[in-house]
Amino acid sequence: MSIYFDPHSSAIARSVPIDRRSEEYADLFGQAPVIFAALSGPKHLLEVANSAFFEAVGCDRGRVGEPVGEVIPELVPQGVLDRLDEVYRTGVAYRARDGRLMLGEPGRQREGFFDFTYEPRWDEAGRIDGVVVIAVETTAYHDAHLLASQQRVLLEQIARDAPLAEILDGMATAIEELSPDMIVSVLLVDPDGQRLRHGTAPRLPDFYNEAIDGAPIDEGVGSCGTAAFRHEPVIVTDIATDPLWKDYRDLALRAGVAACWSTPIQDADGRLLGTFAMYHRTPKAPADRDVTLSVAFARIAALAIERHCAVEARHAAQEREKAVREDLAFLLEASTAITGETHYSESLQCLARLTVPALAPLCAVHVVERGRTHRIAVAASTREGEELLSSPALCDDVDAAVARVLASGAIETSHTGSACAQFGVTGYVCVPLATRGRTFGTLTLLATALPLDGHTIALAQELARRAASSADNAHQFTDRVRLAHDLQAGLMPPELPRIPGATLAASYHPAGEGLDVGGDFYDVFPLSGDRWAFMIGDVSGRGALAATTTGMVRHTARAAARLLNDPAAVVAAINDALTAGTADEDQFVSLVYGELRYSASHLALNLIRAGHVPPLVRRADGTVEELTQPGLLLGIRPDPGFCPFDIGLRPGDSLVLVTDGITEARSTDGEFFGEDRLADALVADRTTTPTAATLIESITAAVTTFAGDAALDDRAALVVTAT
Repeated sequence: MSIYFDPHSSAIARSVPIDRRSEEYADLFGQAPVIFAALSGPKHLLEVANSAFFEAVGCDRGRVGEPVGEVIPELVPQGVLDRLDEVYRTGVAYRARDGRLMLGEPGRQREGFFDFTYEPRWDEAGRIDGVVVIAVETTAYHDAHLLASQQRVLLEQIARDAPLAEILDGMATAIEELSPDMIVSVLLVDPDGQRLRHGTAPRLPDFYNEAIDGAPIDEGVGSCGTAAFRHEPVIVTDIATDPLWKDYRDLALRAGVAACWSTPIQDADGRLLGTFAMYHRTPKAPADRDVTLSVAFARIAALAIERHCAVEARHAAQEREKAVREDLAFLLEASTAITGETHYSESLQCLARLTVPALAPLCAVHVVERGRTHRIAVAASTREGEELLSSPALCDDVDAAVARVLASGAIETSHTGSACAQFGVTGYVCVPLATRGRTFGTLTLLATALPLDGHTIALAQELARRAASSADNAHQFTDRVRLAHDLQAGLMPPELPRIPGATLAASYHPAGEGLDVGGDFYDVFPLSGDRWAFMIGDVSGRGALAATTTGMVRHTARAAARLLNDPAAVVAAINDALTAGTADEDQFVSLVYGELRYSASHLALNLIRAGHVPPLVRRADGTVEELTQPGLLLGIRPDPGFCPFDIGLRPGDSLVLVTDGITEARSTDGEFFGEDRLADALVADRTTTPTAATLIESITAAVTTFAGDAALDDRAALVVTAT
C-alpha cells in the first residue's frame, strides 16, 4: 500500500510541494494498516493520505489538496473540524478511543468506530503548519464486543425462561442500537404451519404489523413470506421495484420502508420457526456486517423460540395433566356419589344435580319404564333455568331428541339452526344411558351461553356410562329390596288376631338393608274348640332358601295343628318336613310352639321348645321366670325327643318369646345383651301392670340402648298377656 500522490497534478504541485517529509510519510505509512492523513494550514488541506484513509472514509482519491471539510463534509456536523482547529491553534494533541463517526453520502452511510490521534505538525521554524491524523478503525472489534454483550444478555434471558416477547423485543432493540438506520421485525410460524404471526417490530408502525400478521407462507408474499416458503434468505434491495412485494408495496410505502432482507429462523433439524427481517428506509443492499448480524441473531431467535415452544409444551402438558386429574376427580366424586344412592330414582336425580353447573347450566334425565318415556330428574343453576326447563315448547324439542337417542342408542349434539335456539339454548348434547346392551334412558345437557365443547361432551359421555351402571345396580337393588319386603311381609301375619282373655303384641326388625329375607318368624292362628296356636322361630341362614323354609314351617304348622290335637305331634310334623327335604343345603329351625285355651280364671298354655331361646314369663307381681325345658333344633334328626310343658297365665301375667337376634345383640365392645338384660327390661317398670305392647316397647328400647339401631341379625318378639 502506498501514499496516493500524482506528481503530474499542477494543483498538487502548487498546493503541496513534494518534499522530504512526504517521502518519510510514504515510508512510514504507505503499507501500514493504520489510517493516515496529513493536513496542512488552518483550512486543513488534505496534503497526503494513505490508501487506508480513502478506503475508510470512502472519498475520491483525486480530492487531495482540498480542505478536508469539503472532501468529507459529513465530518463537519460531527465536530471533527472543531477538534482539528483546536489542535492547530493550541498545539496540544487530541486523542480518543472508540470514537463514533458516520461516514458516506446520505443513503449510503455507514457507522464506524476509531481510535485516533490528532497531532500538531511543526515546521523548521517551530511554527504549527498542519495536523497529522493517525487512526485505527475498531468498528469490527466494537461490533463484536457489543454483539457478544447483547448476545449474552439475550442468552441469559432465554436461560431464565423470560417471556418470548421480552426476548424478541430486546433482540430488536439491540440490533437497532448496533445499526441505528435498521428496523428489525420477527415473525413467528403459526401452529398450523401455514401463516406468519407478529413476533416483534418495535419500530414499525402498528398498522403495518397488523396488516402482515397472518400473512401466508408462500412465494411472492414479500420478503418474509417468500423466505419462509423457500427456507432461504431473501434480499429485496428496492421494494418499489421488486415483484415479491407487488401485493404489499403500497403498505410498505405508507410505513416508510424501502428495503427488506429476510432470513428464515430454523431449528437444528431445519424446522421453520419464523423469519428475521431487516428493513431500511432507503433502497439498500446488505453489507458484510449486516449479514453477520442477521446470522447471529437468527440463531438466537431460534433458541428463544425453541425454548419458548418447549416451555409452552411443558405448560400445556401440565395443564392437560391438571385437567385430566380434575376430570378424573370429578368423575370419581360423581360416580361415588351416584353409587352411594341405593335407590334408582335418587341415583338419577343425583346424576342431574352433579352435572349442573359443572358441565352445563341445565340438565334433564329421562328413563323408559313400562314402555313409556318420562322425565325422572331435572337440574338448573338458576331460577330462570328452572322455568326454561319447564317450558312446554322446550320440553317438546328435548323429548324429540330423547326419542331419537333412545331409538338409535347414539349420542346426539345440537347443530346450527337447532329448534332449541329460539329458547336461548346455544347447544345441547343428549347421551344414552345404556347397560347390558340396553338403552334405558338419556342424559341431556343444555347450554345457554357458550356452546358445549368436545371436552364437556366427552365428560358427559363418561359420566353417563358410569351413572348408567350405577343406576342399573340401584334399580336391581330397589327391586330386590321391594321383593324382600314383600316376601318378608308375606311370611308374617298381616295383623295379630284378637284372643278372648288375652292381648297380643309383636315386633320384627330385619337386619341390614333388608336385601335378603330373614329367617325369624312368628305366627298366631285359631284352632278348633276355642283353642289358639302361637309360635316363634328362627331359620338358619338368609335369603330365598330361608324364606322357603320359613314358609314351609308356617304352612306345615297351620295344616298339622288343624288335624292333630297335640302340640308335640305338630312340632314332629314340622321336623319330619325339614328332615325329608330335598334341598342340597341342610336347614335347621329353632322353635317355640304352643297352644292356649281361655278359661274363666286364667290362660292355659301347652308349650314345646325346640332349641330356641328360653321363653320368659313375667308375672303380674314383677317376677320373671325362665322356661328352660330341653329340646333339640328341628331338622337335625328324625326324632328330636320333645318335652311338652304346661303353664298358666293369670291376669297381668305375660309370656315373652324372642329370637336370638335380641339376646345375642352386641354392644360396641362385643358383649351380648343376654337373657338377664332381657329379664331386667321386663321388670323395669314395677309401678303398673304392663300390657303386651308396653313390654314390646321396653324390650325394643333396652336392646337399642345397648346395641344401637344397627343389627347383625333379625330381631323378633311376641308377647301374650292375660287379661
